[in-house]
Amino acid sequence: MTETTATPQAADAPAFPNDRTCPYRLPDGYAKLRDTPGALHRVTLYNGRQAWVVTKHEAARQLLADPRLSSNRTHASFPATSPRIEAIRESRQAFIGMDPPEHGPKRRMTISEFTVKRIKAMRPEVEEIVHGFLDEMLASGSPADLVSQFALPVPSMVICRLLGVPYADHDFFQDASRRLVQGESAQAAAAARDDLRRYFDGLITTFQAEPGPGLIGSLVAEQLAKGEIDREELASTAMLLLIAGHETTASMTSLSVITLLEHPDQYAALRNDRSLVPGAVEELLRYLAIADIAGGRVALADIEIDGQTIKAGDGVIVTNSIANRDASVYADPDTLDVRRSARHHLSFGFGVHQCLGQNLARLELEVILTALLDRVPTLQLAVPVEELTLRPGTTIQGVNELPVTW
Repeated sequence: MTETTATPQAADAPAFPNDRTCPYRLPDGYAKLRDTPGALHRVTLYNGRQAWVVTKHEAARQLLADPRLSSNRTHASFPATSPRIEAIRESRQAFIGMDPPEHGPKRRMTISEFTVKRIKAMRPEVEEIVHGFLDEMLASGSPADLVSQFALPVPSMVICRLLGVPYADHDFFQDASRRLVQGESAQAAAAARDDLRRYFDGLITTFQAEPGPGLIGSLVAEQLAKGEIDREELASTAMLLLIAGHETTASMTSLSVITLLEHPDQYAALRNDRSLVPGAVEELLRYLAIADIAGGRVALADIEIDGQTIKAGDGVIVTNSIANRDASVYADPDTLDVRRSARHHLSFGFGVHQCLGQNLARLELEVILTALLDRVPTLQLAVPVEELTLRPGTTIQGVNELPVTW
């Protein structure tokens, strides 16, 4: 494939993505894009190339469901929001980077572990894990780091059990995952990717010699043995599910705690009425939109929408943090309201690539918030929110450390 030509940044094509200066508020640049008429706006990426950013909820849903937009991250025109994309371009794609008709059968290989029925049955196990790590954090005493002692290990252990990955290896894969999704260079991301690939290749070898547990064990015994999936693709799929299964929920947990503590009226509402928790999870997902640059696509044909023409080869980014704040869909969208009906937010995407693990994430967040409300009623930040170090806009939004006290 030939590389597209870089385009100089223009006044009407601002730099993208933007860093947050507050854990739960839109960056000023995003708010300006949202408030500018129109559903699509040109932006300039780190490498000087331009792409379309989609800022309206309905247009976002329409485009995410449009088969003329490709999720193929190896395409030369796929919109790169950071140098890490180069490491992805060189990787064998899991189903997230495939288009129909190839995408469907590959996704269906994994879906049995993420059905509503399967996730519902996991609730007692998730509750046990949540309370186990909460026991340890409380026993260690105040202050504590909510990320390393609770928010990160909970989803790590949950996804390990679901996939069949030994939790004893969590220090390794948490570090490698962080280096992959937060690496500042293509080389750093590629090194982390290769570390994870070797790890999963070894796990596959182990499971071939002796049947293993979880989804990976099933894929090895059934799909790999039958030639329905090859070894490299299986490793890429396992890597995707492991990273997505713990990085995002850990980040949502940390930012949800920060946001609720900074909105004491909303936190009080949950303390007074636990039935509000499921709806509050949806509102927090809408409000925080931590994977707000995950909706990258490349146009395979010209697309007319909202009076604009997306040309074949154009990069398109559905920025769900902006689309989730569309005032035509959510009244007073910059206000956190745990009583709001926010179920149709775009934080899990839309269309055939809608997040496979969304039901698991919802369950984990409901159990986590309920446990914190029940067992740590005096929870508070140990430092002012302004002193927290936020991740850059080029990666999953969150914090790597969250000092709390009680």
